[in-house]
Amino acid sequence: MDRLQQMTAFVRVVETGSFSAAARRIGVGQPAISKTIAQLEDRLQVRLLVRSTHGLSPTDAGIRFYERAKTAIQEADEAELEARGAGAGLSGRLRVCAATTFARLMIVPHLPAFMAEHPELEVDVVLDDRVIDLVSEGIDIALRMGELADSSAIARRITTGRRSVVATSAYLERHGVPKVPADLASHQALVYTQLGNSWTFRKDGTEASVVVSGRARFTAAEGIRAAVLAHMGLAVTSDWMFWPELQTGEVLRVLEEWALPPLDLWAVFPTGRLASAKARAFADFVQTIVL
Repeated sequence: MDRLQQMTAFVRVVETGSFSAAARRIGVGQPAISKTIAQLEDRLQVRLLVRSTHGLSPTDAGIRFYERAKTAIQEADEAELEARGAGAGLSGRLRVCAATTFARLMIVPHLPAFMAEHPELEVDVVLDDRVIDLVSEGIDIALRMGELADSSAIARRITTGRRSVVATSAYLERHGVPKVPADLASHQALVYTQLGNSWTFRKDGTEASVVVSGRARFTAAEGIRAAVLAHMGLAVTSDWMFWPELQTGEVLRVLEEWALPPLDLWAVFPTGRLASAKARAFADFVQTIVL
């Protein structure tokens, strides 16, 4: 076997935990897999696998080699797809990660169109407001908003969205409409703990920062959305969070003459390997939705 075939055999052994299972997946006999791994270890002059009561497991060197080999195989597959011009006919599995509320409102309703365009593609949507490790979770593309915590991340800005102070029309009818940022002091603010309770506005070169207060704080955007719709108070959110209700007038923007810092939407790809054709196609698809 050539080098790439050896790497493929090793990766399959690690993933399946046995020579026989790896052989079935590749479509060769078990002796061929055993011989290939022995040749690979001999060429590298290092032990990659050890036997235990639970089967085969990689050594420390094997774990490091597995991660690099898996990336190399993925990139080789992508290179072949690119050469064949297969971007229009994507197949396999795509794992996408996005914040729960954003995905529910902006991505999932449009997902049937993307999957209809690529009928051989399966999509796993991981809903999580946290910044998770893309490599360990096997994520192909993550949609993230705001400043990226990791400056080394492989990322592409999809668009920049608007932030607004919003409330339901029913809440504003009962409590009045704030005219300037200082008026927020007399309102119940719904605080998203990731953003804090200091809201900064700009207008005509003037900056106004307001420390808001409220009886309810939330650790997830879904909680903010539910609280606003329950008429509990005002919140700072992206327009994406209340896109349906902003169209119907159930939720209204206030202080529209005062600008809040905009919100960047990023497509983030796993560090250490090229973005797959599937991931790039999905980023292009999302861009058509949110622009």
